[in-house]
Amino acid sequence: MRHEDITRSTPARGSVRTLRQQEELPLLRDHLLRLDPTSRHDRFHGFMDDSFIERYAAKCAEDGTVIIAYIEDGVVRGAAELHPPDQSPDSLPEIAFSVEARVRRQGVGSILFKKLIAEARSQGYRALRITTGAQNQAMRALAHKFGANLTFRHGESTGTIDLKPQAQPQSARAAMATPVDAARAMASVNRAYWKMLLRVYGWGRAA
Repeated sequence: MRHEDITRSTPARGSVRTLRQQEELPLLRDHLLRLDPTSRHDRFHGFMDDSFIERYAAKCAEDGTVIIAYIEDGVVRGAAELHPPDQSPDSLPEIAFSVEARVRRQGVGSILFKKLIAEARSQGYRALRITTGAQNQAMRALAHKFGANLTFRHGESTGTIDLKPQAQPQSARAAMATPVDAARAMASVNRAYWKMLLRVYGWGRAA
């Protein structure tokens, strides 16, 4: 499956799918362990050693976290996490992202974000919480792209993404004609045209 991001010069060439939590735990764990120090700091908001990451990945496999992975040649190179709301202090499902340096600037983050939002909507969630390091410019830009309003708190950047359908203004609804509306309008134009033509030639007058 091939994906492209028009804002990137190199298209991603891997596949995206949801991991089976127990069977594919090592794929997520190994991906997180491969993150470079800066990426690991951004993902976990500080330095976390290997043992912490191993425990974290094991917990994700047991608590119902949905992992949507970007995979190249059988190896997870990027992951989007949707954590259940009961794991969050404000009862909002929390999302998190990680992308290895070797596949950056290929639109992988956008691909994962879109897939994760679709998954959250399918589960009936109406809002999501996202937390990222205040210095993680790439993730902050991606979050803003998908409608998150982030605020700084103690060196972290937190925000929410509203998943509720947005009501369209009346003017916008009026401007959006459906195919049925268009057909009715065309029929009205045709009737008016033929009436005018009949009057011109006198065919519409009573005998």
